[in-house]
Amino acid sequence: MPERPIRLFGDPVLKTVSAPVEQIDDRVRALVDDLVDSVRLPGRAGVAAPQIGVNLRVFSYNVDGEVGYIINPRVVEVSGEPELVDEGCLSVPGLWHKTPRHPFARVRGVDLDGNEIELAGEGLMAQALQHEVDHLDGLLYLDRLEKDERRAAMRAVRESDWF
Repeated sequence: MPERPIRLFGDPVLKTVSAPVEQIDDRVRALVDDLVDSVRLPGRAGVAAPQIGVNLRVFSYNVDGEVGYIINPRVVEVSGEPELVDEGCLSVPGLWHKTPRHPFARVRGVDLDGNEIELAGEGLMAQALQHEVDHLDGLLYLDRLEKDERRAAMRAVRESDWF
């Protein structure tokens, strides 16, 4: 498949709460295929449907060699005190900032057959799960930054060559 272009900060789809998938049909299957193909590219831990311009609650992930997807994910558990971790985003290219994330996260959703599935993990997986669900809720990691870090991040966005 041709690479689907990633939507960048400033695109309204990134600030819109994604609609739940009501019916798993050929369109949703094609979306999952596109997301899984897109996340296999080097340097990608996750791609959410809004990042490729689709306002549906689906994301793919690629963490520690495990590639997959989840439809209609919802965070059902986070634990541990939030820690500041270096985080970046394909929709905010080239910028990394200290972002508060819980060290453990668990999400539940469904697969293409409508079966309930659960994803959980620590470290990068926990970070990716929180990051991707944020995308589906119309949030970017920049929205999670502490005040001074956010100010610096927004300055860096304004000075970037892609903005």
